[in-house]
Amino acid sequence: MGCCSGRCTLAFICGMQLVSVLERQVIDFLGYQWAAILTNFLHIIVVILGLFGTIQFRPRYVTGYAAWLVVWMTWNVFIICFYLEVGDLSRDSDLVLTFNLSMHRSWWMENGPGCRVTPITPPPSWAPEDHRYIAISGCLMDFQFVEVAHSSLQILLALVGFIYACYVVKLISEEEDSFDFIGGFDSYGYQGPQKTSHLQLQPMYMSK
Repeated sequence: MGCCSGRCTLAFICGMQLVSVLERQVIDFLGYQWAAILTNFLHIIVVILGLFGTIQFRPRYVTGYAAWLVVWMTWNVFIICFYLEVGDLSRDSDLVLTFNLSMHRSWWMENGPGCRVTPITPPPSWAPEDHRYIAISGCLMDFQFVEVAHSSLQILLALVGFIYACYVVKLISEEEDSFDFIGGFDSYGYQGPQKTSHLQLQPMYMSK
């Protein structure tokens, strides 16, 4: 019963992780944040493998999923530090999240709750010709805090997932050990009843 409950809970957590990271993947695509897109894609694959291992009693898959969650939590801590500009990090840097292939911008910068975007015309002389110059006002929450909230949610889900993944691996291992103890994996531990012949052969004598 405990194994079933733990597996069902872990499967539910994996489902929540998939929904949340797919939403985040769409947002990162709209913001051209290529490093985040690649990391999100790896996370989706590993979560699917972890879900498969949970359903199919594959402890190696669940163990790999748990190990990846440590990396995923580390990445999201870095994202939080990046948007809060901890240390020498700057959220205006194009190298960190876009590999310097495009200008870095969060989709929430213009589309956050309550944000009003006003184009500035004419644009200043230093503004690139292929970019628009805008003013953003009225945001109920600045975009960096929205990104921090998203990463915090991912850390929370990953932490709970890691705990339950370890719990499920332990339960599956205990079930396998108990099954092996009663001879479940011993192909020679049980022999079916053998047929015995009740017919007794008597010698025959022939007289001339």
